[in-house]
Formats: sequence, C-alpha cells, structure tokens
Amino acid sequence: MTKQQAHHVRRMLGLILLTTSPLPLMAQTATPPASSTPDSSAEEPILPDDQFEARLPKVESSDPAAPLPSIDSWIDQQMPAQSTAPAQLPPAAEPAQELELAQPLPPLESITVPANEASQDDPNAQLPEVRYATRVEGFGETGLEDEFRDESALFDGDGKADTAAMVQQRAEADQELAVRLLYSQGYYDGTALASLDQSGDGALTAVVSVTPGKRYKIGDIVVTAGPTVPPDLVRASLPLKTGDYIIAADVEGAEANVALKLPENGYPFVKVGQRDILLDPATVTGDYTLPVDTGPRASFRAITTSGEDQAFGADHMEVIKRYKPGELYDSRKVDDLRKALVATGLFSSVAVDPVRTGEAGPDGTEYVDLHVEQDAGPPRTLAGEAGYGTGQGFRAEGTWTHRNLFPPEGALILGAVAGTQEQGASATFRRSNAGKRDKTFQTGITLNHQNYNAYEAFTAGINIGWARQSTPIFQKRWTYSYGAEILLTNEQVVIDPTTAAKTRRTYFIGGLPLQIGYDLSNDLLNPTKGFRANLRAEPEGSLQGNFSPYIRATFDLSGYYPVSDSLVIAARTRLGTISGVDRDEIAPSRRIYAGGGGSVRGFGYQELGPKDVNNDPIGGRSVNEFAVEGRYRFGNYGVVAFVDAGQVYESSIPKFSDMRYGVGIGGRFYTNFGPFRADIAMPINRQPGESKFAVYIGIGQAF
Repeated sequence: MTKQQAHHVRRMLGLILLTTSPLPLMAQTATPPASSTPDSSAEEPILPDDQFEARLPKVESSDPAAPLPSIDSWIDQQMPAQSTAPAQLPPAAEPAQELELAQPLPPLESITVPANEASQDDPNAQLPEVRYATRVEGFGETGLEDEFRDESALFDGDGKADTAAMVQQRAEADQELAVRLLYSQGYYDGTALASLDQSGDGALTAVVSVTPGKRYKIGDIVVTAGPTVPPDLVRASLPLKTGDYIIAADVEGAEANVALKLPENGYPFVKVGQRDILLDPATVTGDYTLPVDTGPRASFRAITTSGEDQAFGADHMEVIKRYKPGELYDSRKVDDLRKALVATGLFSSVAVDPVRTGEAGPDGTEYVDLHVEQDAGPPRTLAGEAGYGTGQGFRAEGTWTHRNLFPPEGALILGAVAGTQEQGASATFRRSNAGKRDKTFQTGITLNHQNYNAYEAFTAGINIGWARQSTPIFQKRWTYSYGAEILLTNEQVVIDPTTAAKTRRTYFIGGLPLQIGYDLSNDLLNPTKGFRANLRAEPEGSLQGNFSPYIRATFDLSGYYPVSDSLVIAARTRLGTISGVDRDEIAPSRRIYAGGGGSVRGFGYQELGPKDVNNDPIGGRSVNEFAVEGRYRFGNYGVVAFVDAGQVYESSIPKFSDMRYGVGIGGRFYTNFGPFRADIAMPINRQPGESKFAVYIGIGQAF
C-alpha cells in the first residue's frame, strides 16, 4: 500500500469513526476548524502516521505483485455484518505478541468482543455478565471530567453489562457526551474517541480519549432590535462581554435575561430570535449576533376574564391589582396579580396574559389588557389541629369553611373546640380584599367554656375588625389589625387568696384591640433567619355600672440566626402589662399568666405567678419571658434544646426578679405545612406542687 493510499484510507476512517454533536451555540461557521467537523478535503491526518499504519491489518499475499485490496472491501472486512453466532476470542493460553502490545487502542467498530447471546436451544438461559473497566483521558484543565463521570453511561453501569454490545453502545454514547461537554464550554475544536481494549485474558477496558483543542471567546457582539426607551435597553439587558469564553449556559442565561427584563420595562410581547455565532479559527473567537423583536411599548388598561366556572368577575380583580390604568406595563405587577389570585384559594387554575388592543396609550405606548383565564376550585374546606400541654390537657380545634359563600371572597367559617379543659363554638363572616388589596373585614360570635386551675369561665362574645395579615404566599413585612369586641363572661373568682374563698361573678367587658407587627423572618411556620416584632394594645373596661377603663399591652420580639445550614439559634422575649386598675377588678380570664408550651416550658399551663393558699394561680398584671433554642435539622427530622425563663407579677410593671427557669429537649418532624413539634421540659429548682416535667405537642415551632 502506498503512502498516498494510506492517507486516503485514514481520511475515510475519520468519517466513519468520529462522531460530533451539533454546536450548541452555532448557527453557522466561517472556515470551521478541521478537527471539529470531519471533511474529506481536510489536509491534516486525523491520526499520526505511525499510529495509523500500526492499526492497518497485515496484508498477506503469496504474490508480491498482487494489487492491494480496495478500501471498501477492507472496511467491509473490518466491520462485518452482525451474526447470530458468538464471536470467537483467541485462546487465553496463546501468548500475546510484543507487536500487538505496542499497538494503539482500536476504534469501537473494529473491536471483536463476545456477542454473549443465548443459544437457540435455550433462549431463556441466564447470560453470563460482561464486566469492564473505564478509563478517561485528556480532559485536563477543562474541569469537565467530574461532570463527564456524573453523566457517563459507562460509569453509570458500574462496570457491568448484559452483553458486550451494550458496552459498545455506552462507549459510543460517552463519546458523544464528551464532545457535547467540550462544545458547551467553548472548545469547538474538541474531539473525542471511545475505544474498547481487550487483553489476552478477555478483560475489557473502555477508554474515552479527549482532545479539547483551543477554547473560543466571544468576539464582536451585535444586537439587532428596533428602538427602545431607553435606547440601550436591549443591550444593557444582555450580560455578555467581548472576551468572555463562549459558555452555553452563560449565553442562554443572558438571552433569557433579555426576555425577562424587557417585559419589566414596558415590552410585553418581546421575542428573542435565534442567535448566530460565526467562528473564526484564526483568532479563536466567535462573533455573536442576536435578533430581538421588541414589539410595541405598552401601558396597562383593563382586565378581562373568562372561564366556564368563575370564582368572581373582573371588577373584583380590579380591586386586587397593584397598578393604575395608563401606567407603563411591568410583568412583575402581572405576576403579583396572578399570585394574589392564587392566594385567594378559590381557583383550581388561573392564568394571566397580556392582550394587544391596537389602541394608542400615553407617551406613545399601546394599551394592553390583561386577560384572566380562570377555573374555580372547590370552595369548601375542612381543617383541624390538635395538641397536648401539661396543665392545658388535650385540645382539638376544627373548622368548616365556605370561602366564597358571599362572592366575592365572602367566607363563612364555623369552628368548634373540644378538649379536656376547653370547649367552644364560633361562627365568623370574613371578606378578604374588602374594598382594598390585602384588607380583610371580619365579624363573628363565640361561645366558650374554660376550666383551668386559674379560673373557670363561661364566655359569650361578639367581635368586629379589620386587618392586614401575612399569608403563606404573601408574607408581609408590616401587618396590623384593629377592631372592637364585647364579652359577657361568668367566672369563678378567688376573693381571698389567704383562704382560697371563691365566688362567681359576671363581667360585661368592652375592648378596642389594636395590633401592629413587623416581620423580617424568612418563613411563617419555620423561620431560620431574620426577626419579628409585635405590639398589641387593647384599651378595655367594664361596661357594668361605672365605666372603669384600663389597658392591656404586650410586646413580643423574636430572632433567628443560622449558624450553619443545619443549625439555627432562636431567641425571644415577651413583656406585658395591665395598667389602670387593681388586679382584683379584672376578670380572671383577662389577667396575665405564664407557663406552658407557648410560654415558659417546664411549667404547666398558667402555672407561674401569684397563687392562692391552695397553690392555684390567680394571675397578675405584668410578665417578662425569655427563651433561647438550638434547632438542629437533618433531613425531615430535627432536635431542639432550649432554656426558658419567666415570671408573672402582681404589679403593673415587670420586676425582672424571682425568675423561674425550665430546660428541655424536643423533636421535630418537618412536613410541607410546617413542623410537627413534641417538647419535654422540666423546671429548675422545682417548688411544691409543680410538675416534675411537662410535655407539649403541636404544629409549628414554639416561636
């Protein structure tokens, strides 16, 4: 065979053996590198001469003058048609020739491996497992080898396969994978070759050899788009720079940013076209061109809606939206409207899309309407919660809610409480987004019986109020509530703590509760960072005989610090006061108490503070509480260690003295609706009559 013939064969084999993936970023190329796409006209050999000739089969002929076999016939010999008979390996005992050991690895198409097929006599026979090793070469400083190993079919097979053909298929897939990974990082001259090496004892090794080549950088950047306001809006939204490497993820992310930023700045119908990267092997750069159809600059106009089963109409959606007609279009306000509709809980599906009107808007814009396609969901829900606390006993609460009985968003809520020491019923009417986004109106009646060591009370009440509160979808920074309530309560009262003499009294009370909160935590039920502050004040007084006003006020502050991804330190404090009246003039159920799962753990419910001669709590007029927790989470489980402290005083100002402490541990099981909590604690320096330990079970963190 002449050297010219050998070179021709080499180029033909290059077409057969090399596989290349489509360039992930290229639309066209200018004089592409020879190694990136095999070409019959390429002048450079794919393999060095000495390696290639070493791979050529020995041509044996008794006649030296006989002509060489044709290329096609030679390739046919090297790639025979598949046969049902298993391929034969050379005898294991036959020693390998030194010349064969020196040969380079053969390509996939020329390797001879066992077919590993079942015989026709027993097609269901168990096939012996084919084992192989895998070796990767050449990724070097590209940093892609770990990613290749993670996605590799060969490595995923753990060195085992049902048949040798399966090993070959995995090797071919990995060859393509290697090229794709190289292209994704700008190595457009990169090539890969997968080979199978079979030793004399039949052991099989799959080798993936990679040649990265040069890494291309971004050359000129050209964006073709119509005029915008401001003029550089499109280019400023494309975070690509000349000289950056052509990395597929960065380019795609930059183009996605254009599709994101333009709708936020008045262009709802933007279309990002197909990029064009023109590679120049001489400079190892690629000139980047991106066409962008911005569409018209737009302003908001009206809302329309459709759907077979509608929760409410477009007029209520106009109340919920956060923009004004004529305002410049902003996709973030469209997303806000969609989230607010989802937060109502009244839809099984809802979509909000801009619609062109063709009508002129202000400042040269075009009006767009927002069309809401809606499908109402089931309006009724049943909910419940249950818990246990030492001194409080078992307590279960359930509610039945029709969220849209009085459209729009007019809900009827019926509730019931059943427990060892508390029973009650309630009915509430609530209208969400009442005349204004996030404003809730609520009124209701309650009937309740409580029987604790501190007091026994039969209470009936009516309330009315307005509020702005957080929801699981919209956790608000500022919250507030205000309203009025009237209570009629008959209670057992200790009239002489020294003798524990008791009597029953009826109290007729009116109050004006006010609350304001500030929340910078990252989660409502399971915060791991940030803080919360809440101030509640309620001027109230007796409506019987002479009006005797007083004020009840409480301040709560809690903070959360993430030490690591698994450990959070949480702390809280509470200060409370009742001013303007003596303790004995206050209904027992309206006094201040401490102790229990949401207060000072280690003590029973309402157990701290002044007590009568029978060691039963009688309440006070001020309180101070402190707590610190270490919350460690592993997966869906967690453990908590905590120290709580607090005390209740008869004075209207907390004295910060005679503090009582409780220590304990707890377990957490984290669910998609919040953590399930179980805590056990014991008091330090336990006093007569106090529990040795206390148990608390519920939903959500203690604070």
